[in-house]
Order: sequence, then C-alpha cells, then structure tokens
Amino acid sequence: MSHTTRGKAKLLSRVRRIRGQVEALERALQAEHGCAQVLQQIAAVRGAVNGLMVEVMQEHIETHLASPEIASDAQRREAADELIEVVRTYLK
Repeated sequence: MSHTTRGKAKLLSRVRRIRGQVEALERALQAEHGCAQVLQQIAAVRGAVNGLMVEVMQEHIETHLASPEIASDAQRREAADELIEVVRTYLK
C-alpha cells in the first residue's frame, strides 16, 4: 500500500484547505483588495503547499529510502532519483 493511500484522508483534507486559500486569493483579487492583503494570501497559499510537499516527501523518504524493509540498493536508488527529480522541478 502506498503511503499516499494510507494517509489519503489527511492529505485530501490539506488539499481542500489549500483550495479554500486559493479561492480566497481569487476573491481578494476580484474585490481589488490592497496589495499587502493579496501578498499575505499568496504567502499563506505557498506555505500550505510547502507543508503538503514536506509531508508527502517525508513519507516518501521514510517508506522508500529509510525503511529497513528496502533490501535492494536499486530500489533505494530509484526512490532517491525520483525524489531528486521532484525536488528539482519544485524548486524551479
């Protein structure tokens, strides 16, 4: 079972909160709120997405890299390569 399946309810809850924050950002822009308020909302969205990324990344590392159940170096290397690629994409 994948760790994203195991923690599905918790992850979906976070995604729903992020959706709410993005919708609040959209409303702030439509209502022409001040730039400070819009920037604050953008920072909140970014923080929420970063928190979600950290949560999934931590589970990935614990499940696919650090778990003593992973006996194959090839499996560890594949998991590490996947993670590196995602981090590179995320940080662009």
